[in-house]
Amino acid sequence: MNTNSPYSEKVMKYFQNPKNIGEIDDPDGRAKEGSPACGDMVQLYLKVDEDSLEITDIKFRSYGCASNIATGSIITEMAKGKTVEEAKEITWQQAADELGGLPKVKMHCSV
Repeated sequence: MNTNSPYSEKVMKYFQNPKNIGEIDDPDGRAKEGSPACGDMVQLYLKVDEDSLEITDIKFRSYGCASNIATGSIITEMAKGKTVEEAKEITWQQAADELGGLPKVKMHCSV
């Protein structure tokens, strides 16, 4: 971890330069999750290949903190190319681990 920040370098990289940010016109799937209590919200958009059921495009919009944005970014990277069923198996803990960990006080933002 960076000694000046509670976040790992990888979290900061994905926060400052998120991957797959935006919306997909005419998505095959769309979801919105979040907690009005803390303000972290994520909208997710998917395009899925009809034959293979693989995610061909995935984008997200985040309304949250660095942990929320970095987690949305890494999850889209992890899910792209997987089937929808495979992507459903990705856990918040796997995403946090892939990011090099998150501060305990910010773990709820990744969920």
